[in-house]
Amino acid sequence: MKVRAGRRTIEITHSDRVLFPDAGVTKADLARYYGAIAPVMVPHVRERPLALQVFPGGIEGHGHYLKNAPGHFPDWIHRATVRKRGGTITHVLADDASTLVYLAGQNAVALHVWPARADKPRQPDRVIFDLDPTEARFADVRAAARLLGDALRDAGLVPFAMASGSRGIHVVVPVRRGPEFPEVFQWAKAFSVEVAESDPRHLTTEFYTRKREAPIFIDIRRNAYAQHAVAPYSVRAKPKAPVATPLHWEELSDGKLRPDRWDVRTAVARVESDGDPWKGIARRARALKGV
Repeated sequence: MKVRAGRRTIEITHSDRVLFPDAGVTKADLARYYGAIAPVMVPHVRERPLALQVFPGGIEGHGHYLKNAPGHFPDWIHRATVRKRGGTITHVLADDASTLVYLAGQNAVALHVWPARADKPRQPDRVIFDLDPTEARFADVRAAARLLGDALRDAGLVPFAMASGSRGIHVVVPVRRGPEFPEVFQWAKAFSVEVAESDPRHLTTEFYTRKREAPIFIDIRRNAYAQHAVAPYSVRAKPKAPVATPLHWEELSDGKLRPDRWDVRTAVARVESDGDPWKGIARRARALKGV
């Protein structure tokens, strides 16, 4: 099977392989999805080092994270070599539609991106707050995201929300580059503690589950060098093939919203109907005060 993506035609081997048995989604379906969603997805992943969640036999089999670009990947796929402890690692960059489709052909189900771009990998341009519920109602998660958004606006920042495709909501803030990860992490930590203290019945920053006294964990661990978070419009390795879907902020007040509401069969139609809620997100970047 061949999929046309941008200026290239990508050969998809074993295209009838079922990657999501519960949903009946095949490798061909995955490749076509990434080709179709590429116009809105590429701007959010371009120039960002990738960690690929790969499942050669489908999501019910053994999967692994692939960070170092394999030697057999074609030369036209962009790469970035960054420093890691003990040496360097060369990541794939999904800078075009062809790369997204090729990666699907390599059984890369989910794409995770750094909150920094490869030209300045130690200077993040995104701050990510992952609202991770334990036993909370999703209505409470939506309310927590709105509370966090209000606090961010009070700090002079512009929040964006994403249904994670798993259990929670990501609140993402574009920021101007300059401060490095340790400074940004400390800012995010202090900010999340302040927000959690404003609603201790629902929110916590306690890492250990057994010690938590509130059902929604504000996770800021993605705001560190070489960490990554699921990319906007990435498929998740879950039975129904859900998609991490950027939201219009007002959708956080919609009682019908669920973190896995859209999947590989519905996410493209949503974008065609409603557009990309995160379009132009980089233009909303603001400086972190006091950092």
